[in-house]
Amino acid sequence: MKLIKNIGILGGILPREKTRLAGAEMARFETIADAYLLIDNDRIKDFGPMRDDTGAEAPALRQMLTRDDVEVVDAQGGAVLPRWCDSHTHIVYAGSREGEFTDKIRGLSYAEIAARGGGILNSADLLHTMSEQQLFDAAMLRLNDMHASGTGCVEIKSGYGLTTEDELKMLRVIREMKRHTDMEIRATFLGAHAVGRAYTGRQAEYVDLVIREMIPAVGREGLADFIDVFCDKGFFTPEETRRILLAGAEYGMRPKIHACELADSGGVKVGVEMQALSVDHLESMADDDIELLKTSQTMPTALPGTSFFLNMPYAPARKMIDRGLAVAVASDYNPGSTPSGNMKFVTSLACIKMRLQPAEALNAATINGAAAMGLSHDYGSITLGKRASVFITRPIPSIDYIPYAYTEPIVRTV
Repeated sequence: MKLIKNIGILGGILPREKTRLAGAEMARFETIADAYLLIDNDRIKDFGPMRDDTGAEAPALRQMLTRDDVEVVDAQGGAVLPRWCDSHTHIVYAGSREGEFTDKIRGLSYAEIAARGGGILNSADLLHTMSEQQLFDAAMLRLNDMHASGTGCVEIKSGYGLTTEDELKMLRVIREMKRHTDMEIRATFLGAHAVGRAYTGRQAEYVDLVIREMIPAVGREGLADFIDVFCDKGFFTPEETRRILLAGAEYGMRPKIHACELADSGGVKVGVEMQALSVDHLESMADDDIELLKTSQTMPTALPGTSFFLNMPYAPARKMIDRGLAVAVASDYNPGSTPSGNMKFVTSLACIKMRLQPAEALNAATINGAAAMGLSHDYGSITLGKRASVFITRPIPSIDYIPYAYTEPIVRTV
């Protein structure tokens, strides 16, 4: 067993039955000051204040401190919080795209760069030349950086292959990554990220390739937990999205959708219809989509790092919460539109740019992020019986300090 003592702030405490937070609930991030946390077999066994009302050491704590089989970790007044749950990333990729970064500075839009053959297609060209080992080595560096900054659960997408062989290559890399980390990883097949270069002008044929060849190949190897489609202007239509998701469902892949990043694309409607686990981006979503999401368990997921990097509007997270929805935030870590997996900065952007309160941003990045991966029964909060996926910070004055100190690296250990 492991005992963490002298915790300045133990935060993110939830009862077992709460696996997502919606509306006004998101403004509550329960904490205990001067606390301890007991871990048994990597699960949370007990927690509470270090002292009782009289100032005496808590009996449960005193008992644990006398046992020889308990490893004691001194938090030294730092906070202990659930590790970030990042439900949308693309960290298996080949090479960076800083050339497009300068194009954006010159005024080209994401859509204009894609129309010129850049963006996703550039990444696919590079990835085709790399071996699985090369991709694995590069992706593990990114994953380890995310780990060090406090991320404990992460979803990783394919989508830079755009051929059957290269999509399988990406997903096999993700499978191998699961074997080399204590992070919980979920894999998503995103063959419908863009139309492969060999199918330029023949989108219908590419969709058929995804449905008839890619999905069965991924399913036979059991490589993906989820299936995703970029349902947006200039990419895939709602009808194509529906067909692809239905094909994936035959192999047990639950839907997740890139929706309404560039336009009001109809992606949210398809997501709700298909009972998608999440619909992500939402920068251009319509008010009607908010009402539609209220009828479902689909998690709207905002990606504020993308809006920051591309200098585009932010998803209306404030409006969604005010109307009673649950909201998650994720990094969208990828080489073209969000070259960062720092979830602490994501919470800062959620506060500064989307007007979330710090407690709302922290819940969006933990329990609701876990729910957007189907993992909130085991991750995303300090809850008895859940996995002890936590990080210890330097001493901080309050949880509000986390998004406030937007570049300060506060994580001391995970």
